[in-house]
Amino acid sequence: MRHTSPVHVPDAPRLSGAPRLADGFERVRDELELPEEFPQPVLEEAERVAAPPAVPRADRTDLPLLTVDPPGSMDLDQALCIEQRPSGFRVWYAIADVGAFVRPGGEIDREARVRGETVYMPDTRVPLHPPVLSEGAASLLPGVVRPAALWCLDLDAEGRTVGADVSRALVRSRERLDYDYVQAAVDTGTADDTLRLLAVVGALRLELERERGGVSLPTPDQEVVPFGDGYRLEFRTPLPAETWNAQISLMTGMAAAAMMLDAEMGVLRTLPAAPPDTLATVRRVAAALGVPWPDGDGFGEVVRALDPKVPANAAFLKESAALLRGAGYTAFNGEPPKDASHAAVAAPYAHVTAPLRRLVDRYGTEVCLAVAEGVPVPEPVQEALEELPALMTGSGRRASAAERACVDLVEAFVLRDRVGQTFDAVVVDAEQGRPGGVVQVADPAVIARCDGDALPLGEKVQVRLTRADLATREVRFTLA
Repeated sequence: MRHTSPVHVPDAPRLSGAPRLADGFERVRDELELPEEFPQPVLEEAERVAAPPAVPRADRTDLPLLTVDPPGSMDLDQALCIEQRPSGFRVWYAIADVGAFVRPGGEIDREARVRGETVYMPDTRVPLHPPVLSEGAASLLPGVVRPAALWCLDLDAEGRTVGADVSRALVRSRERLDYDYVQAAVDTGTADDTLRLLAVVGALRLELERERGGVSLPTPDQEVVPFGDGYRLEFRTPLPAETWNAQISLMTGMAAAAMMLDAEMGVLRTLPAAPPDTLATVRRVAAALGVPWPDGDGFGEVVRALDPKVPANAAFLKESAALLRGAGYTAFNGEPPKDASHAAVAAPYAHVTAPLRRLVDRYGTEVCLAVAEGVPVPEPVQEALEELPALMTGSGRRASAAERACVDLVEAFVLRDRVGQTFDAVVVDAEQGRPGGVVQVADPAVIARCDGDALPLGEKVQVRLTRADLATREVRFTLA
């Protein structure tokens, strides 16, 4: 429910009854045992360390950095500045230096291990760190000096990384922008300096992703968004500006992974290649739906050519997500793992760019800072590496479960008075030889189970709503 940009959706009715939804969101938090208030010792430590850290670091407040985030964001992890050079580009990428505030083994660190990552919900968020840090002293808010892990990434004229370094520095962001603003500036030709070059570098990095076989599914996200005094559901697709910005983060994570592998220490985000039988199944789905898959083309090439608004394409994208399942974290201290790659990135990759919102990023950043400086990685960081994969896997599952439960709840709420009505839908998931499947309704933006024999995968159908239960958060259709 973060980092998305809206596409046109049909007008939705204003939702009343927000208190009932609030009760449902609270029940989700209870069911998943999401922590609510921070323990008092954690808050007290956060207040103590919120003063600017007195550690030596370079002063790079001269860099005209800016942040690009959803409107209203306060937990700002990244700020960037891009320069054109005779031989290519230089990207300055400042990452909030959470390690400057959080002591390994301290109260904040122990609580962060319990939480793992920030969980975003429609009515609130369950933050990884106390807001005095995540939205205050450690956040790269505009106009204030902040400690940062400052990456310097040199690129050639085609966008390839030819040099990477990271060091601690003081920085000051000049502006806080959102994706709509950035996109409008580029589209109207009014973008200058960093914003203009973000579009250039972003496009180059996307082409490099294509060349190495990387893939991102162009599937719109189903989201709960505020609307009046309640919420509504939308299908949202990233703006190009969001994709460009994501490529900067991805490039930094690839540089971090290369450092870790060279140093034989770190924690990678990994995804094994899909098994041959899974790939064969997805190829059969493509053939059944009439989705072109030319000989010699990889999966990434196929999905880049698809329009998710076409029913058959939407169904294929839903089914082909099986190729990208199984992501995890791989920690090592010694010989690097044999399979160090992330199949969707098509390269080794590490999480280091969101330390305010994800625990592993702080530790990954500390490894890279030590490697870049040529000093030993601190012992507390080394000791934590082994535990991180399990901690992050658990927190990732909780965050995904919370997001899914909230979407399910709002689906049931939106449809609660429409049982018996019919809707236009597309069958996006159906198993051959088994009854039932999954349909996607455009208005309202709902994805749910549908009963019926031989659902026609990838085709438009009419469905009748048979169940919308707020208590169980279940929505169910049948073929009309």
